[in-house]
Amino acid sequence: MAARRTTLTQFLVEQQRSARAIKPELRLLIEVVARACKAIAVNVGKGALAGVLGSNDTENVQGEVQKKLDVISNEILMEANEWGGHLAGMASEEMETFHEIPNRYPKGEYLLLFDPLDGSSNIDVNVSIGTIFSVLKSSDELGPVTEKSFLLPGTQQVAAGYAVYGPTTLLVLTVGTGVHCFTLDREMGSWVLTQSNMMIPAETKEFAINMSNMRHWDAPVKRYIDELLQGEEGPRGKNFNMRWVASMVADVHRIMTRGGVFMYPSDKRATHRAGHLRLMYEANPMSLIVEQAGGAASTGKERILDVKPGKLHERVSVFLGSKSEVDRIAAYHSTGEQ
Repeated sequence: MAARRTTLTQFLVEQQRSARAIKPELRLLIEVVARACKAIAVNVGKGALAGVLGSNDTENVQGEVQKKLDVISNEILMEANEWGGHLAGMASEEMETFHEIPNRYPKGEYLLLFDPLDGSSNIDVNVSIGTIFSVLKSSDELGPVTEKSFLLPGTQQVAAGYAVYGPTTLLVLTVGTGVHCFTLDREMGSWVLTQSNMMIPAETKEFAINMSNMRHWDAPVKRYIDELLQGEEGPRGKNFNMRWVASMVADVHRIMTRGGVFMYPSDKRATHRAGHLRLMYEANPMSLIVEQAGGAASTGKERILDVKPGKLHERVSVFLGSKSEVDRIAAYHSTGEQ
């Protein structure tokens, strides 16, 4: 007799009923997001057959040229979640301001933030991309939602996850009780639990960073990378491999699976901002997932989840992965090298 498979719905019901980790409204919200990710996966999978490759003649709020699938994925997530009655508002990396739930729909107590299609520069070359999402509990239950409603530190997240659209479609999720991985059964159309309580291996010989920016890095980052590149002859006493997909979801999922450290530091080109990755849409949800899996996440100067955002599209420097490596990077920053 085949072993009983646990679907995402069954898993969430258990989290609600036995662990009492989530409320029914949060369970339903996560299921809606997961269904939207399935719809995005279908569009990604069709590619040129559906005419969804290539760029639009538009830019997002970050000044980046939007891919067609960026826009499609954003619309899928917005339309799927707007009417369900679980949300007070939404915010997307692709939109300049937040989206309050219209009066014609019931409102809930949660706020949903997302990067609808992370790594979209890889769309046209058929490399793994993904969706990242974060759920906050609104403190404005009775009043209207404002931008300030979203400006909560990452420690206030009640759920976070990402989907990977690769050789298989995966959903990696945390509701604060560990990290769990679900694989999309395309024939049945359901998410099936395939890995429970994921833990990042403590020891690593891999790192992920865009080496082309080396000349712009600050001294602590240069020092850390130089030590890795020296291999067995250097202070670390072992050889390291570099991996860089240029899709945060793909790079982080590799680290979740086999350890390592992901780095996207600030550099000397952008003195007007603290980093490149978006705190609310990328750094916070990924940091919660990584910490729940036994890893660490830092800006180099402080724990990412402790950062108090000042604006919706705030950016930060990101170092996350195996705890010992992230702690080492933070220690190098604390010495005051510039």
